[in-house]
Formats: sequence, C-alpha cells, structure tokens
Amino acid sequence: MASKPPPDPKPSVWSDSTNLTSLLGFAATRPTDANALLQPLFDPERVFDVCHVGLVLRAVLAVQGLLALGLALATRDLLQWTQDVASGTVVTMFSLLLWLLLVCAARRVLGRLREPVQWAMLLPLGALTASLGWQLLNLASAAPSGVFRLVSIALAGAATAALLLAWLKLRERSQRPADALAQLVELQARIRPHFLFNTLNSAIALVRIDPARAEDMLEDLSELFRVALADATAAVSLDEEVALARRYLAIEQIRFGDRLRIHWQIDPTAGRARVPPLLLQPLVENAVRHGVEPNDEGGDVQVITRRRGSEVEIRVVNSVGLPASGSGHGLALRNVRQRLRLMHDVAARFDLNAEAHRFTVRIILPR
Repeated sequence: MASKPPPDPKPSVWSDSTNLTSLLGFAATRPTDANALLQPLFDPERVFDVCHVGLVLRAVLAVQGLLALGLALATRDLLQWTQDVASGTVVTMFSLLLWLLLVCAARRVLGRLREPVQWAMLLPLGALTASLGWQLLNLASAAPSGVFRLVSIALAGAATAALLLAWLKLRERSQRPADALAQLVELQARIRPHFLFNTLNSAIALVRIDPARAEDMLEDLSELFRVALADATAAVSLDEEVALARRYLAIEQIRFGDRLRIHWQIDPTAGRARVPPLLLQPLVENAVRHGVEPNDEGGDVQVITRRRGSEVEIRVVNSVGLPASGSGHGLALRNVRQRLRLMHDVAARFDLNAEAHRFTVRIILPR
C-alpha cells in the first residue's frame, strides 16, 4: 500500500484562499444577493446624533426663520419687529442649543428607547428649555410674566421640539436608501473580477518560482476582501486605512513591477483621525487604473497624510498619461464623498484637481 503524501505545510493559506475565491465568485456573479452581506442600516443612535456643526446651523436657521415670520405677523412696524426678534433670539438660542446639547449627550440612551417614549421625553424637554430661556430673558426685565405667557412659551418649546424630532427622524429615514446604495456600490466596486483574476493569475505564476511571495500576495488579497465584506458603518483610524492601501499597492506592485512607482509621505501624528472604512483603497485603485495601467511607461502614485492643527489632510496624486481603457462612472469618488458627508457633515471637504499631467484627490477632515 502506498504511503500517504505528507500534509501541506501551509494548509491554512490555501484553504483560506479557496474559501475567499468561492465567496468572491458568489458575490461577483450574484450582485443582487450582496444585500445579505450588508449590516442592518438602521442605527437608532444616528437619529439623535445632533453633534455636527452643519446640523446645528440648519436647526438654528430654521428656528430663527420661524421666529422672525411669527413676530412679523404681530408687530406694527420694522422697529418693533427688530426689538422683538432680538428679545426672542435670547429665548430661542438658549433653549434650542440646550435641547440639542442634552439630546447629543443622551443619544445612546435615547436610541435604545421605544419611539413613543422618545417623544414623551423630548417634547417636555423642549418645554422645559424654552421656559428656562424665557426666565433668562426676564432677568433683564422687572415685568412679571402671567400664567398665559408661561404656558404659551412652554407649548411653543414643546412644538419646536416636536418639529425638530420629526425632522431628525425624517432625515435619518431619507439617508437609509442613499446609505444602502453607497454600501452596495462599495461592496460591488471592491469585488471587481478583473482585479481578482489578475491577482490570482499572478499568484499562480509565482507559486513555483517564488512561493513565499505568492503567499504574501494572497494574504494581502484576503485582508482586502475581509475589510470589504466587514461592517461598513463603523469608523476606522487613518493608520488602518494606510495599512490597507499599502496591501493593495503591494499587490499591484507585483503586477506592474517598475511601471508602478509609489511614493509615501505619511504623518504619524495624523494616524488617529477617524475615517469611513475603505476610504483610501478606492482612491489608490483609481490612481493605478487611470494613471499607471494604460501607459507603457507606467506612472507615479503618491499618498500624503499630514496633520494641520485640528484637521487632517489626505492627498492621493497620480500622474496622467494615456486615458484608461474604461473611463468609469465616478462611482468610487462619489461614494467616498457621500460617506465623508454622512460621517463628518460639513466638517469634511473633498476636492478634485485635474491638471495636464497630474490628478489630485484632496480630503480635509477633523482630527
């Protein structure tokens, strides 16, 4: 009887790559089933995440607009209207900002409560903060306030809180389809058959001549797709994104060799910034696809991160030569822009700069 062959010295690598190939083939051939891989999109805490500057500014403008229009109906002339608006602003700004601050501080607790309880808590909170704002205004006035006036102020505060809460819930619901589409596009964009097949073919070619390098290549590929299929709602550090981009470019370096020239300028003090997952990888992938792949002489890809005070700047720059075989639809760039807006609102900026021989993507976000 023939003896059994010795076991594969590295079974884990090959079994992982086999499972990964099966999974990716399933996801690439059946994109409609990718929804099953997505995490639940409804996050109860996100409804009450009112700590963004852009959201606070919109709420302030809306409340001030309602105040100005309401007082215009009850005043005789412009002078009285101006005085009443100035006095009313003391009440509205104090009560609104206090209400938003308390909601922001309690967002985790509020997110776990049933919806009727949320309404039952936040409407009286609006009445209370409006009453406190009115008392603040009365510190500069000796005129007593009647019961009717106090009840009216409390009801106005509760009504304003109801409008704000309804707006927050409507805003969260309206973002669910966009968030779902962004995640689905993200998933499908990462599972590109040409990249997968090219990488596997390169690994197969390396198996006999350089097994260690082939193993490294498959490990990088496995890590890329592990992140692509992970929870897309969580934030990660910029350091993690840079490490993932290095893995992707290491794979492409094997494919393109000297044609791909990579330049890193990484600021270690910027690495703690929180970013959406898979922020850098689609940007460097675009840079390789449009700046290196179509050109016989290859091209340069530069990744720069740096801290600027309370902000972090990220730049991905690629040289420009011949146009790519496929012009693309800009889905990756739009997806990155949308996820930055969902995470940081107006605190993040996303700029594109196309020059004759260079294309630059520039991101500014809070540290």
